[in-house]
Amino acid sequence: MSAQKEMTILTGVSLITCMVQKGKGEAVVAAARSAGAQGASIHFGRGAGVRERLGLLSITVEAEKEVIQIMVSKQQEEEVFAEMFEAGQLDTPGMGIMFVTPLEKAAAYIPPHVLERIEKDRVARKTNRQEIL
Repeated sequence: MSAQKEMTILTGVSLITCMVQKGKGEAVVAAARSAGAQGASIHFGRGAGVRERLGLLSITVEAEKEVIQIMVSKQQEEEVFAEMFEAGQLDTPGMGIMFVTPLEKAAAYIPPHVLERIEKDRVARKTNRQEIL
């Protein structure tokens, strides 16, 4: 008989997915971490139809991509997204794309000290809201 394990369910989280040119992934992850993200998954892929030239600019888009996925709280979403956008130079044609997917729930092992910090932050936010009212 196995010991029953407690599952920690996270709600109020989003998944930021960023696809960038090969070689840009580490800078994007570093920017996300500096904005408060805890970690990232990075994998590699190839784009379909990306060898075509982009309009009048005649920019060739590289086929090899780095795909970065980072799970963040709703409170962190905007800041992390903005930092990743800048680090990936996504305001430049052909550099990549980024999007946010709301997650209904997620489960993972979370160390007890992190859970305690999350709970303290939640209580502090609730207290601050009550003081404002």
